[in-house]
Amino acid sequence: MTDANQAEAKTEPGPRVPGNFLAALGLAGGFMAFVAWDQSHWWERKEDYSFGWLVPLFTAYMVYDRWAMITARVREAAGAAPGPRWARWTLNVAAGTGLVLGALFFLLGAFYRAGAGTSQPGTFALTLGMVGIVLPLIFFNAGGGDNPGPARGDAGPPARGIAELGREPRFRVAVLFLFPVLVWLISAPLVSAIESQISLFLLRKVVTVVAFSFDLLGYPLEQQGNVLMLPKGPVGVADACSGIRSLTACLFAGSFLGAAFFTEFWKKAVLVGASMGFAFLMNLGRSLFLTGWAYAHGPEAISGTVHDVAGYAVLGLTCAGLLVLVPLLNLRVERAGAGT
Repeated sequence: MTDANQAEAKTEPGPRVPGNFLAALGLAGGFMAFVAWDQSHWWERKEDYSFGWLVPLFTAYMVYDRWAMITARVREAAGAAPGPRWARWTLNVAAGTGLVLGALFFLLGAFYRAGAGTSQPGTFALTLGMVGIVLPLIFFNAGGGDNPGPARGDAGPPARGIAELGREPRFRVAVLFLFPVLVWLISAPLVSAIESQISLFLLRKVVTVVAFSFDLLGYPLEQQGNVLMLPKGPVGVADACSGIRSLTACLFAGSFLGAAFFTEFWKKAVLVGASMGFAFLMNLGRSLFLTGWAYAHGPEAISGTVHDVAGYAVLGLTCAGLLVLVPLLNLRVERAGAGT
């Protein structure tokens, strides 16, 4: 837990955590358990999503790690004066809309699964519906939205409207669950059309760069679509590139590290963006290595251990790069002459 989290968690104890909030958490856990059971079909059968087995564990860990801060904010919300009417109305409408849409998507996914069995569209609809249900469920049961007493001001949206929304007690509770809930969208397989388009886009970029690099180094090869014709035989770049696997796994790693080490949104966004950039660059390096190995030893030499080790290296190096970024983003530059 970060220093900011620890400081907030040490607030003076107030009223007990409301029972309706604990019940909402239990119901949210039930929705997540159902989605985990549904997604496990893909975690087991699609290597691209095998990291999904870690999602329930990391979700439970994040809630456990933030539990003191969660309870502190819930107690604060239980006794807080309501915010401006426009802010409460905006958040209530947004959460209510999300809840209705989430329920519709979840029912759609359930009917799709009941009729067609396990399918990518059904799993994605169930996951999207779960997200739309759980976050509003936590928000509405965090307390503090309709407390009696004077509001902080109802004169209309101030210039710092977004900041005012961020100070709403129930919103401050719900935001702590963003990672534990939204991370399930990463472990859910995208619908086939979207997934294939993303994978094809990545493959085209990689094969173009690989062909250009070898031509620049003086090693002639011929590009035929996603196949590179080497002196010792053809190599399909799809065999030397994990496609969307690197992107989803590294995106999960970046999201987890951002949620675990940072409280500021911009730092989390930077780390998530960096994880996608690292994924592409490391995967490109993997493709260059495997193509060079095939160039020297033949296309059949890149199968088996060489291929697998290179694949795991992508995730390992990406995580190492993200871990290096964590202390850099936490650096505090002192002003010259401060304290003199």
